[in-house]
Amino acid sequence: FRLFPLREHGMNWRARPLTCQEIQAFRKSKEVMERFVRAYKLMLGFYGINLVNEETGELERAENWRERFENLNRFSHNNLRITRILKCLGEMGYENYQVHLVKFFLTETLVEETLPNVKRSALDYFLFTVRSKEKRRELVHYAWQHFKPQSSFVWGPRDKLQKYR
Repeated sequence: FRLFPLREHGMNWRARPLTCQEIQAFRKSKEVMERFVRAYKLMLGFYGINLVNEETGELERAENWRERFENLNRFSHNNLRITRILKCLGEMGYENYQVHLVKFFLTETLVEETLPNVKRSALDYFLFTVRSKEKRRELVHYAWQHFKPQSSFVWGPRDKLQKYR
């Protein structure tokens, strides 16, 4: 059993991918969805992040964020897990959680500059797990606004980013 199952193969070759029917069954089960949110909060805690609002998915740094961010910066395998969590959030219908988690990492990498070793994953992978095309565009624009130097930003067409909104 995987904590954040997907419809694709992961690093564990023994774990079989989820089916669409299984996903629908999970989403219909109040107990499964409550467990899923508990697992999400547990992983966020491991990364030094708190889920402030279960309705919206709003996040903030946890008290131990410095030590946890040090771990995130040192061990890049965490980035694969975060990508998996983000994809699973989308599968389970927590698309608002996806948006908040991606924006959190964009803010910490591009604005606060606390997670320099997560920056490439945030831009190359995390951003593109967001299912909502509109929200993804907003996040790409946000990343572009804070990326230095802006002229080196390759995750969206410059002409569209400049005209956005």
